[in-house]
Amino acid sequence: MKKKVISYLGFAKKSGNLLSGVNTCTFAMIKGKVRLVILAEDISENSQKKILKEIRKHDVPYVKYGMSEELSHAIGAEGRSVFALCDDNFSNVILKEINEEVE
Repeated sequence: MKKKVISYLGFAKKSGNLLSGVNTCTFAMIKGKVRLVILAEDISENSQKKILKEIRKHDVPYVKYGMSEELSHAIGAEGRSVFALCDDNFSNVILKEINEEVE
């Protein structure tokens, strides 16, 4: 199942519907573009505090999933632990896959 989520993240990135990094995701939330935030399970405490504050402020759904190295590699970046999906379809499909994986 994890391969599906990784693939969907790659597709979202190629289509321009995936952002990464704390600051980039924060600015997108302020503009109201973000539909889902994915936090890596190994996110630093400081980054987590900062992004969770914005998530609550803008009422954006989020999920903790995967390790930053694996997720960053999937989108062709390094050292990213915060990912924001800006498309409803990608958000729904990825969230569904993550939830099925957990069950």
